[in-house]
Amino acid sequence: MKRKTLRKAVAVAAAAVMAMGTLAGCGSSNTAESTAAAETTESTASSEAAESTAAGETTETASTSTGGGMDSWEPFAENVTLQVPVYDRGVEGVPDVVDNYWTQWIQENFGDQWNITVEFVPITRNDVMTDYALLASSGTLPTMLTEFDFPKLAQWANDGYLTPIDMNEFASVAPTYYNRMVEQNQLDYTAINGDTYFVMGESTYYETAHTWQVFVRMDWLEQVGYDHVPTTREEYLDAMQKIMDAGICEHPGGGSMLTGLGSDQNHSYRTLPQDEAEWAMYGDYNIVSLGWAPNKELIRDKNEEYNLGIMNPEYYVTDSETEKANFINGGQYAFGGYISSSMDWLTSFYEQNPDAKLAIVPAAAGLAGSYGDTAAYRANNPFGVIVGFSSSASEDEIRAAWMYLEWMSQEDVLQTLQWGVEGENYTVDEDGNKVSVSDYSGDYQQGYNNNGDYTSVVTNARITGDPETDIRSSFPQDLPQSEELTQQIIDFYNDRVELAAEGMAIVDCQFYTAIEAESDYRDTLSSLYTQYRDELTMCDPDEFDSLYDQRAQEYLDAGYQAIIDERLEAYEAGQTTRLAQ
Repeated sequence: MKRKTLRKAVAVAAAAVMAMGTLAGCGSSNTAESTAAAETTESTASSEAAESTAAGETTETASTSTGGGMDSWEPFAENVTLQVPVYDRGVEGVPDVVDNYWTQWIQENFGDQWNITVEFVPITRNDVMTDYALLASSGTLPTMLTEFDFPKLAQWANDGYLTPIDMNEFASVAPTYYNRMVEQNQLDYTAINGDTYFVMGESTYYETAHTWQVFVRMDWLEQVGYDHVPTTREEYLDAMQKIMDAGICEHPGGGSMLTGLGSDQNHSYRTLPQDEAEWAMYGDYNIVSLGWAPNKELIRDKNEEYNLGIMNPEYYVTDSETEKANFINGGQYAFGGYISSSMDWLTSFYEQNPDAKLAIVPAAAGLAGSYGDTAAYRANNPFGVIVGFSSSASEDEIRAAWMYLEWMSQEDVLQTLQWGVEGENYTVDEDGNKVSVSDYSGDYQQGYNNNGDYTSVVTNARITGDPETDIRSSFPQDLPQSEELTQQIIDFYNDRVELAAEGMAIVDCQFYTAIEAESDYRDTLSSLYTQYRDELTMCDPDEFDSLYDQRAQEYLDAGYQAIIDERLEAYEAGQTTRLAQ
């Protein structure tokens, strides 16, 4: 296996061009241009890997033969410890993420067979960078490093956390996993500055994501004269005011504290078509664009809602679990969450509110203010979890990681982990389709989102091949409104298909060079933004414009100017993706 010393200056071979008009940015233009700009060599590597695999070539190590995938594996002569990161999301009602029935099942069915001890390492979902930095400083990085966002992987490479890999060797050890990447056109995403660092999982329905839904109190709307969910800001404000005036809920807008990553996404406030240079400089998921007009107008709307009393005046000290409880207890109008077969909060809602009626916010709802009134939304990447390998791991440990990914790619393994045990976690209906038991809490209780934090290294969702079947299998079918809400989610998906075709799915700009200023100033800006955003939300409306401009300048001076300058330089140098025309 190649082992190279990492260089401080690396360039991100980010995505092959992702078109704006798709949910995951899986667009259709500039592939050749992007590849040339990144100067990657993965097309050659993939060809060589395919030839090597077809020829049955093998490479011997001290522990195992590499040819032919699982059939050729042998147990390690000496036990190997494989450390696998898993998100600790702080969600109540799910098993311990590092020690539960399913982690034990993985050990028994994978680890014991190959003389590998699988240890799961908890990573705080909303503080990923800090957790990995602490692990690196203590010399305890897990064997695999996993994340969804390229900027984080670029930083880890810059910091020396990752080691290059030989894709030919990987394809030989893990042919199923490798072939999935080929089928998903992901090989162009695996290199940094000519060295291959990554493999990656699948992002299902990345163009038309529907797994996150916002539920609203339709019964409240009907009480104040609405027969539909508001789809414009004017309707929303009117409905909230009527709900307050009727004494149904004191602060129906609810709200919770900012969590940093992904805060204040402003896609529906952007002027379309977007200015490409602005998109490159400001349209980022990780660092909020304080000072950019779409952000200003988004916060202006929050200021209006706060001063009208629509928003919970204590939102800034309300965490996500408290917000969830507020929704269940009738303290707010809406709540968003991932669709999963086990949605304990939704079960609790109906138990506490048996006569309530919920609805899904339509995909086409454009709730921005007068500045923007579109249904534009952030696109996902055409890949799921990105997997890198620790620079401190031994060759046997990295080979164990590759074996783990290949084993996890087997359909029977995915089926078991994602669905659980028949008769416990799910039943089979008269059409032969699996139906999840939504409130299952026994010995075989799954982790967050159907064990998604374990299987996401391969795929981020259950897949049957048919969107409607996938939606029905993902949403609980034993709730009071299951059929009605399932159909609304199906409608949501179909609407997103049309919206993506219209250019409403906006993908982030991907950079082929590491933006050093991001790592230098990210933490400072995150802290400042939380402070400034709350201040701007709660200020007198007459003071908003002047205060916003003042805080925006301070934000620029604290490092944001350096970030956008470096991004613009990369854009002008042709080191970024481009918007689809």
